Amino acid sequence: MAKLRLGPIADDKPVKVTLELPAALHRDLTTYAEILGRESGQGPPEPPRLIVAMLERFIATDRGFASARRSASR
Repeated sequence: MAKLRLGPIADDKPVKVTLELPAALHRDLTTYAEILGRESGQGPPEPPRLIVAMLERFIATDRGFASARRSASR
């Protein structure tokens, strides 16, 4: 089985954001959550918690963003 990119989801105080997702994306997030729950030995996280973790990972690994961020802070 392939290893998922996300690990266990940290519990942190959230900021509420409302958005609409295409149904197909929601189904994919639900399936991802189920697989992640099995891999981690925990219950599946709710899809909104996955979105946060995915965005955090995306931003943390985006070299273009990191470079632009460093340039903007100078």
